[in-house]
Amino acid sequence: MTELEKGPTGRRRGRGARERIISASQQLFREQGINRTGMDQLCAAAQVSKRTAYQHFTGKDELVAEYLRRFDPSVLPGVFDRTDLTPYERLLAAFDIPPTTPLCPYIAAAVELHDPQHPASQYARDYKEAVAARLADTAREAGAANPEQLGEQLALLIDGAAARTRVLNADAFPTAAAIAAVLIDNAIPATASDDRRREEVSS
Repeated sequence: MTELEKGPTGRRRGRGARERIISASQQLFREQGINRTGMDQLCAAAQVSKRTAYQHFTGKDELVAEYLRRFDPSVLPGVFDRTDLTPYERLLAAFDIPPTTPLCPYIAAAVELHDPQHPASQYARDYKEAVAARLADTAREAGAANPEQLGEQLALLIDGAAARTRVLNADAFPTAAAIAAVLIDNAIPATASDDRRREEVSS
């Protein structure tokens, strides 16, 4: 076996090639964007030939779709699956996002692709709908009178804060969290709010 037949650590290039291609796409797509990243660059970063890349993916469109599919399939488990927080606290925790966090890959992909029929666009829609649904479910647990409406409002705030943080290079999430707290308190009947406050005092 010649050196040219070996991968980055001496393995045959075909072994693990798919994961290396996906790993390279996760880095390059987020760092410089989808449109600015070509297959030649991806193959060089993954240390595979273009022939090998096209054996795993029919083209860049399929790779972009797989790149998005790999992100957070369980929808923010670090927020919604926390058992140490009340439902009210989980709603606010959704806004506890460091300003250095890269722009949501689903938003970035949708903006770049400009094609609602692209498979990656469908992943983006599904994910954004899933986030709103998880917010609505949590709002329902918190006692919101109209949980679906509150879920959509909070989802819009999160995406807006993410985009504004990126454009202005300034953290917009504290302001979004303050607005979210007002929306949540207004959406939850007084009796549910009183119960929530009692839970927070006793915890």
